Amino acid sequence: MRPLAPVLRSEWAKIRSVRALQAALLALLLGSTGISLLACGLYDGPGGAAEDFEPVLRSFYGLPFGQIAAVCFGVLVVTSEYSHGGVRLSLAAVPRRGLLLLGKLAVTGGLALTAGLFTGLVSVGGGQALLGEHGTDLAAPGALRAALGCGLYLMLLTLLAAGTAVLVRGPVAALGILVPLLFLLAPVVGTESQVIQFLPDQAGQQILHPQPDGTLGAWTGLAVMAGWAALAVGAGGTALQRRDA
Repeated sequence: MRPLAPVLRSEWAKIRSVRALQAALLALLLGSTGISLLACGLYDGPGGAAEDFEPVLRSFYGLPFGQIAAVCFGVLVVTSEYSHGGVRLSLAAVPRRGLLLLGKLAVTGGLALTAGLFTGLVSVGGGQALLGEHGTDLAAPGALRAALGCGLYLMLLTLLAAGTAVLVRGPVAALGILVPLLFLLAPVVGTESQVIQFLPDQAGQQILHPQPDGTLGAWTGLAVMAGWAALAVGAGGTALQRRDA
């Protein structure tokens, strides 16, 4: 823990000093939560599709905005150093590249988890209150799991983005991979495809459903997403060890 502590403090200081990173976290917190609460407050009933209405899922109406913010945060945490050559100073201060990456991912993932838990708990708790007679509460089956799972989902999404950014080093290249993978493939191919259900976003979002109805369950879906994040971080870490800054 002793060698890691200074790295954690250093990475925390870097994030606090970059306004774009603060803006991405703030967008994740306020944007996703605000849109979700607004959507619940304006909801006037399920109409003819009452049997398909899932009140807890309604509380995540603004999550797509939070997903974009989480991806941007994960990418910018890494690429902001490469764009100005700051990574050379970081590697000079911490020659052990694995330790440097571990510290960066720990701080990045911790902040994303904190923001995600706040988003999930406020969105579900406040959203259900705003839904009134159409809502439920955190004591309902699967509701608390979904609220906490929101934090885990956004953390893994951020780590996936950060790992990809370490691998390709540039924001354009990283977003060029992540945007199609996370936001375009499922709508184009269709969410009913068995293969699509194993994409990181589709698998991870099963944790948000009180009663998942896909091939994957809540925790198995999150495990699949964790595998994607681990793959990206592993590939990025290997590339970081083998190439020059």
